[in-house]
Amino acid sequence: MDRLDNTIRPYAWGSPTAIPHLLGVEPTGEPQAEMWMGAHPGAPSRTGRGTLVEVIEAAPERELGEKAVAKFGPRLPFLLKLLAAGAPLSLQVHPDLAQAEEGYADEEHRGIPVDAPHRNYKDANHKPELICALTEFDGLCGFRPPARAADLLDALGVDSLKPYVDLLHAQPEEAALREVLTAILTADPDEMAHTVAAATAACDRLGGDHAPYAGLAHHYPGDPGVIAAMLLNHVRLQPGEALFLGAGIPHAYLNGLGVEIMANSDNVLRCGLTPKHVDVPELLRVVHFESGDPGVLRPEAAPDGEEVYETPIDEFRLSRHVLPEGAAAHDLTLTTPQILLCTAGTVRAGEHTLTPGRSVFVPAGEKAEVSGAGTVFRATVIA
Repeated sequence: MDRLDNTIRPYAWGSPTAIPHLLGVEPTGEPQAEMWMGAHPGAPSRTGRGTLVEVIEAAPERELGEKAVAKFGPRLPFLLKLLAAGAPLSLQVHPDLAQAEEGYADEEHRGIPVDAPHRNYKDANHKPELICALTEFDGLCGFRPPARAADLLDALGVDSLKPYVDLLHAQPEEAALREVLTAILTADPDEMAHTVAAATAACDRLGGDHAPYAGLAHHYPGDPGVIAAMLLNHVRLQPGEALFLGAGIPHAYLNGLGVEIMANSDNVLRCGLTPKHVDVPELLRVVHFESGDPGVLRPEAAPDGEEVYETPIDEFRLSRHVLPEGAAAHDLTLTTPQILLCTAGTVRAGEHTLTPGRSVFVPAGEKAEVSGAGTVFRATVIA
């Protein structure tokens, strides 16, 4: 079992205080957006044996287990994070596996450098993800029914939004959502900036259901993603609740601290709320134009006290153990690799004492017993 030393990414949207407060350290004054736990080459966790990438490469079957290597190859197939949003992230969507493979092969064939700002596919993998709230957590997830989106836009009283309102009422669901999102993202930038400014003033005045979008608009003035975001469901997670984001589902995180787990990929197609590249044709190929409930997940209790966040993904499985004072030790030994992350209290994991924000890597088959009083999240795979 290896204690992990993890990298914190200082993205501009990060909260300056949430991760430091969890870790019990003084804030630096700079944004601290994500703490990465895993073997992603961009920022692998460090152990006493080297980086987690080096540890796994040296003996993949010993570290990951035969079943995981047979199913996913000689790599850790998930990335675990602490995510602290102090400002809205970009409105985005992820491809499915076939789309990622096709898009990556196409851009490789065309010789687009992998670090080029207009490149869409950094790898050939999909990027399903799960976010579990540690604090109250706001996000956008999936399309509203077109009629509800039309009502939200119509209430703003902005004349330039009327064509979108009419389209949302007149067309079948898929066509309505596709046509309106396309129109928003391909509109004249100057005209859209005026529309967003008028919509922002109206959102400020109306409050209520419009309040989250006013916040977006003040962070991204003039960005067409502000209007695109109003097509999506707003959801507020309470601590312990989660969202699963599958392929093709547009989403954005707005504010809060959570535990995030995802397949080990960097593939993101942006819809707005960003100065970065937006490839509208490729985005429209990937988005699922159907409305639906955001599908808030609550953990399902297992007989051994484990609380599992069920998803349709094999690359990761997230669960938690809430250990009360004086409880017997829990045996978490598995034949698959694990990362254990403490988020509350003080927990003993093997020979390591974990306080909030501290984590360990447990090789496949390694004895993993936890005790103490606190909360431990467990990330592993289904193999």
